Amino acid sequence: MRRFSACCFTGFSETRRVPIRLQESIVNMENSTSSLTTNIILNHDFSGGMHSWQPNCCDGFVVSAESGNAEGISAEAGSHYAVITNRKECWQGLEQDITNRVFPGSTYTVSACVGVSGPLQGFANIQATLKLEYRDSATDYLFIGRTSVSKEQWEKLEGKFSLSSMPSKIIFYLEGPSPGVDLLIKSVVVSCVSPTECESTSTGCITAGEENIILNPRFDDGHNNWSGRGCKLALHDSMGDGKILPMYGKFFASATERTQAWNGIQQEITGRVQRKLDYEVTAVVRIFGSNVTRTDVRATLWVQTPDRREQYIGIANSQATNKDWVQLQGKFLLNGSPSRVVIYLEGPPPGTDILLNTLLVKHAEKIPRPPPPVIENPAFGVNIIANSNLNDGTNGWFPLGNCTLSVGTGSPHMLPPMARDSPGPHEPLSGHYILVTRRTDTWMGPAQMITDKLKLYLTYQVSAWVQIGPGATGPQNVNVALSVDGQWVNGGQVEVNDDRWYEIGGSFRIEKKPAKVMVYVQGPAPGVNLMVAGFQIFPVDRHARFRYLKGQTDKIRKRDVILKFSGSDSCSLLGTIVKVRQTQNSFPFGSCLSRTNIDNEDFVDFFVKNFNWAVFGNEVKWYWTEPQRGNFNYRDADELLNLCNNYNIETRGHCIFWEVEDTVQSWIRALNKNDLMTAVQNRLTGLLTRYKGKFKHYDVNNEMLHGSFYQDRLGRDIRANMFKIANQLDPSSTLFVNDYHVEDGCDTRSSPEKYIQHILDLQEDGAPVGGIGIQAHIDSPVGPIVCCALDKLGILGLPIWFTELDVSSINEYVRADDLEVILREAFAHPAVDGVMLWGFWELFMSRDNAHLVNAEGEINEAGRRYLALKQEWLSHVHGLIDEQGQFGFRGFHGTYEVEVFTHLKKVSKTFVVDKGESPLAVSINL
Repeated sequence: MRRFSACCFTGFSETRRVPIRLQESIVNMENSTSSLTTNIILNHDFSGGMHSWQPNCCDGFVVSAESGNAEGISAEAGSHYAVITNRKECWQGLEQDITNRVFPGSTYTVSACVGVSGPLQGFANIQATLKLEYRDSATDYLFIGRTSVSKEQWEKLEGKFSLSSMPSKIIFYLEGPSPGVDLLIKSVVVSCVSPTECESTSTGCITAGEENIILNPRFDDGHNNWSGRGCKLALHDSMGDGKILPMYGKFFASATERTQAWNGIQQEITGRVQRKLDYEVTAVVRIFGSNVTRTDVRATLWVQTPDRREQYIGIANSQATNKDWVQLQGKFLLNGSPSRVVIYLEGPPPGTDILLNTLLVKHAEKIPRPPPPVIENPAFGVNIIANSNLNDGTNGWFPLGNCTLSVGTGSPHMLPPMARDSPGPHEPLSGHYILVTRRTDTWMGPAQMITDKLKLYLTYQVSAWVQIGPGATGPQNVNVALSVDGQWVNGGQVEVNDDRWYEIGGSFRIEKKPAKVMVYVQGPAPGVNLMVAGFQIFPVDRHARFRYLKGQTDKIRKRDVILKFSGSDSCSLLGTIVKVRQTQNSFPFGSCLSRTNIDNEDFVDFFVKNFNWAVFGNEVKWYWTEPQRGNFNYRDADELLNLCNNYNIETRGHCIFWEVEDTVQSWIRALNKNDLMTAVQNRLTGLLTRYKGKFKHYDVNNEMLHGSFYQDRLGRDIRANMFKIANQLDPSSTLFVNDYHVEDGCDTRSSPEKYIQHILDLQEDGAPVGGIGIQAHIDSPVGPIVCCALDKLGILGLPIWFTELDVSSINEYVRADDLEVILREAFAHPAVDGVMLWGFWELFMSRDNAHLVNAEGEINEAGRRYLALKQEWLSHVHGLIDEQGQFGFRGFHGTYEVEVFTHLKKVSKTFVVDKGESPLAVSINL
């Protein structure tokens, strides 16, 4: 992947779940805050180079006045200024994130010293602007001020701004000269009209009023109410020869002489926090000492229950530096009634001090529900790629990098299957393809700008045929990628092994207005030619797909039923009223839950009413049941099992082993081969003997397509042996493989083809694989892509389960649509036997913005959509008994109650509709 100067692509990276103590609700905040000074702009005179500044999709560097880089313009000796060059758009310039340093209700003045350089005749306008990003709506731009500049002199740009509400992100930037003209910036000052006003109106860390449950939050009373967690505390009004000053107030504290990562500063908040309330945490922190310049600082909650059980709750995590104060933010909720609660900061390596300026913990404000997105003229199924069929040569396309584009013939005329299965207009392909030659890096390929063709909140499907030329030394990954304001977005991947044409498919969605979007195809090794044909990006008509799926669902999940009535004269039954009501659909819909959740009666009430299966988030995993060698914890799993048994809820065992090394506890990683083999055997015997017959499923060795810890140390046979031994110890349990990115087309390591081969290899080695787990941590799902994966896996004849389903979007209406896509695809496919959500309650899920129920129990649109689908998949009918003494209907599989109202009495009966091709006859004696 090429690294661009500022508008760079981040490259492919997997965001995966990692072991957590109990729950994590982490908000990464990397926005710096300044030392206590009138100017809120960091590095305002560029004496620190480009630190804290970012060129916006162009290049930037800092020069000294003596270097004389800018033609015809002078600066004072010893001063510095920034040069913003390679500008291709007038909006490209220099920006800085000031989110944590401005507050609503305050007025700020702006004064900047600016100039220009380059091919300019006359004057150029330079403008100061604020980019305001809101969590649930489009981005806004606020004009601050403008000035005209010639090449001969510096000019002052001035303006004012004030915010009535607080966006989630605020970017200050300078822009304006024509493309090709360099923007010069000598200094920038943004200051509050009245610092006192700014402090009093702040909604951030400055105001630590009576809402804040933290005592002495800014250390005005010294160390009172604070203590060191395994280390010492010190109080400061400055450090580092006066270079470190408090951001707010007069003092800050340091946790010093730290010898462990968990050492830090803490305060007990027992009695000041209430259960089942959502709390916001905001801290201003930085680090000091040793050779560490940047490291994680975490806010953690230590909770002790009345029975002396300990819980560790991750609240927030932020990259702190030794240069500036940063804001750390997160949330937490207590399910039970603890006997003690302590909040503390931890994380940096030993020898590094944690500095804390202020800490705020208060009841979280309720965020207004976002409106459903309004999308005008979506043009479903219409390709937004220009000259896709290449009838006009390569017009509309450009080479990314120094490669060469040309047009060839001989590619498929038929659309790729996944695109063909999507509703919308379909036309045959031309048979032309783009040939990419002279590729000297993997990222080189054909590209197009599509910025103005995209609509926010629409889900787009990506489709193309791809092929590679000769010269490859093994399988090659081909990837459709998007650069969205410099951020890399995955549009689909496929592994190419030979000279055949391969289908590549994926999807994406953009929920914030971008300034620049480029799509390109990349991937094969340098020197390998790339061919692309029939490239399409089109918005997906989900509701048209839903109409099709409803028909499929009726075929797969329903059965004809004939109720036959007896015990009375058939003539007298004619016209008798019959009411049939389905009380439960037999299809498994389950969710993840954790031990701490069951202390919250509201959580339990929603769970038992709306799910019939359960999986435990951590409580069966090896790092939970045996965190230290010989120190076992089965108590949490036992209590969860008791809850499920009390409500007749079936359970999955997740997981016996986890093949990804980062998830393996350190004592296991330290074992030699013989001791590791013994530990594996003991784990199998201990877990499966204890819970024999209690878990209907086991995920035997989680994510074998993405990890190889046990196989690398114990040999290939260990994987199959895990299945064999598990089957011997508990033959009643179905044994599953389980992996992620199987269903979405964005990871060649776990493509359906790779998963099928993986399962066949296990079976060839004697592993009794009984089920296929698809985790489905998915973004912007597209039905035909999901269905294609299910069709391929279905050839194995094994039951398929979605085992860890979650979808994420800040807008809960979009989240609801995503959830509906997966649920309908699963319910309409004959190979799918169950769906498990990976949680549903806010703050108790591995992904943000994925919940169905808010932290304090309010059902959101995604939750309402789930409940509506559950109701849709229940059959309720009524009518009259016919002249044969029968009543027929077609209904979903599950449990029913029938009521018959004769002129003398009401008769009730329950019955079950199982799967079956022939009509089910149910006899009812009246």
